[in-house]
Amino acid sequence: MPVDFEFEKSIIELEARIKELQTISESGKVDLSREIQSIVEKVDTLKTDVYGNLEPWQITQVARHINRPSTIDLIKLLCGEEFVELHGDRLFADDSAIVSGIGRIGDHRVMIIGHQKGHDTEENIFRNFGMPHPEGYRKALRMMRTAERFGLPIIIFIDTPGAFPGIGAEERGQSDAIARNLAEMSGVRVPILCFVTGEGGSGGALAIGVGDRVFMFEFSVYSVITAEGCAAILWNDPTKAKEAAAAMKLRASNLLEAGVIDDILPEPLGGSHRNHQRAAEEIKKQIDKHLPILMAMTADNLVEQRYKKFRAIGRFSCEEELEHA
Repeated sequence: MPVDFEFEKSIIELEARIKELQTISESGKVDLSREIQSIVEKVDTLKTDVYGNLEPWQITQVARHINRPSTIDLIKLLCGEEFVELHGDRLFADDSAIVSGIGRIGDHRVMIIGHQKGHDTEENIFRNFGMPHPEGYRKALRMMRTAERFGLPIIIFIDTPGAFPGIGAEERGQSDAIARNLAEMSGVRVPILCFVTGEGGSGGALAIGVGDRVFMFEFSVYSVITAEGCAAILWNDPTKAKEAAAAMKLRASNLLEAGVIDDILPEPLGGSHRNHQRAAEEIKKQIDKHLPILMAMTADNLVEQRYKKFRAIGRFSCEEELEHA
């Protein structure tokens, strides 16, 4: 997808103007610092206004931005050199759409698992656009079992359009891999923190999304299907994605209200794709806040609380069901 959005056009034009003035000013010919500062303030005001009034489809576009911080980006910022990547499911192959390994975040030794998209076409092809095969989910499950064995809390980053729907993936048991992860994660006896950093799509996202705490960045999305897929099913017209996005209630505020997530993480001005460091800092705040609480719980209480958390999601009325029976 394009890096710039139509709703950002005025912001992009002003940012380009700032770069031009900075180039002139740095040449030493003239001091344009006051002019530059004035435009910077105007850009900040525009970003606040634009990003404070995004429609669901626009939020979906931001969530898919090619410069959105990926799992590897966040690992570098959170762990530095203290990360060892672990590969393969020991059954078929290593899936590059899932990154996993052991690292240290502050005072915490953790197992990190996450979807991995690319920042350009070549990397996206290598990472299969962040769409894992069954071996990717089996690798994730192997890492969860390893974390459980060594008492390591698990940090998960979710950013995928969904599990890969190809014939090979289906032949190798895509649905079984996802279902097995859901069942196994519900009983993992170490803390699990999940962060929806970009696009949380379908069972491909939920397959590593059963956590004790689930967070979303404010301009990320989380849904059972993509907006285009929903439009294709409901109206046989994927071009109605904008209407579908509005109807699906896939924004972080919708998911918080429904009890699907536990909290919304604020993003840097203009979105996390503009400032990876600030995004990583927000994640670390939640890790430092919640891990000590969860680590202090017994394994039995941890599993019981996680079970109750997901059982409590969703509501229905028996009276309404009887009336429509």
